[in-house]
Amino acid sequence: MPPVVDGAASPDGSAGAQGAAIATAGRGGGRGRRADRRGPGRAVARRPRRLPGADVALATHAGGPWTRAVDRCLAGRLHGAVTTAWERGWQPADVVRYTARRRTARHARIAADAIAAELRAYSAATVDERWHEQLADLDARVWWGEDADYADAWCAREDADRGTFVACTAELVHLLEGLPRLARIGPLPGAARQDVPRHRARDVDQRMLGRVRALLAKAESTEFPEEAEALSARAQELIARHSIDRALLDAESDDVAGPAGCRVPVDNPYDAPKAVLLTVVADANHCRAVWHRELGFSTVLGFPADLAAVEMLFTSLLVQATSAMVHAGPRRDAHGRSRTRSFRHAFLNAYAARIGERLRDAAGGVAERAAAEREASGADGKDPLPVLAARDGVVDRAVETMFPNLARGRAGSVSNLEGWAAGRAAADLASLNGRSEVTGARRRT
Repeated sequence: MPPVVDGAASPDGSAGAQGAAIATAGRGGGRGRRADRRGPGRAVARRPRRLPGADVALATHAGGPWTRAVDRCLAGRLHGAVTTAWERGWQPADVVRYTARRRTARHARIAADAIAAELRAYSAATVDERWHEQLADLDARVWWGEDADYADAWCAREDADRGTFVACTAELVHLLEGLPRLARIGPLPGAARQDVPRHRARDVDQRMLGRVRALLAKAESTEFPEEAEALSARAQELIARHSIDRALLDAESDDVAGPAGCRVPVDNPYDAPKAVLLTVVADANHCRAVWHRELGFSTVLGFPADLAAVEMLFTSLLVQATSAMVHAGPRRDAHGRSRTRSFRHAFLNAYAARIGERLRDAAGGVAERAAAEREASGADGKDPLPVLAARDGVVDRAVETMFPNLARGRAGSVSNLEGWAAGRAAADLASLNGRSEVTGARRRT
């Protein structure tokens, strides 16, 4: 089981990004169950029962009532498996992503269809808003007519035979029934919305997010690395300023709502340095990330506005890092052997380490200036630095409660000095002189 990473190791053995620890949960990701020490899919899974009558040959060649019986059996087991996934802490996007990771895109489409069919049973008002967003992103909807005709409609859409349908569905049932238990980060469908901390739309300033998106879009599209880094730094400062304002508003209004959570995909290749990048972005924005390596995602905990910023900034920085890494081209040693993989692994580790340093500097500078401005103006209200520290403490306690058995350690060794130097250079090209422009523009808005 991978431990928490204290920082990416540099080629000379020194630590990379201090504080860039990857908190890694066991496969179960929950409350210290034995699942953390078991193999894939064994956390809470029973040995799958044989699907009665679901023999592929029978389903393929038999007609009439046998075919309908197989369809009903598969549908019942599949919907039961989806419900079990909800009870084990999984959300729609988690299920579909994990299915695509472990099986195929065809299996993932069946999973999305099963999710859409299952959620018809719940009033829209009793389903968390983040689930609605995920369903829209997945385009999970009931596109077929009668449920009894789903198998035929699926075969027509996929240009596949019934044997393929039965095999894919049975494999999906097997996969879902073996899902490990995760820490729950939102209410179940049909549950009262107040039962758990939830995403609150009023916490997220959509105008601010629009400005951040615009900055990051420019950073992703520019051909000049210096400009990309400067734009990313400005986006971070704008995010930090909004986080301070939100924290002060909550503190002054005695808002006691707790942190929320989301899951962010962390995909191969080079998943470890990508997880480090997500961790440093989360830490700089008053959130915490816990990496589920075998499941292909991280759980991020924090207050809603901060979570939205982390997802957006991480995605953009990853796009920029990947572009710079690919632009550097392949690498070979003196004997003609490929060194591309070690170069890119070192590149991304160094990039994440340096980005972490820059983000912390940017966010810390904004917080210190906000405190100084408040003191100089003689404005009433609370000092932002203790307020932010208190919010960090709330998030840390939430992580400890949800993940009491986190492992800690390094992300892995880095053996390519050229890649390390290139990665730091890619993250260190621009100065952070856009602070006054962004924060000043925000005050004028």
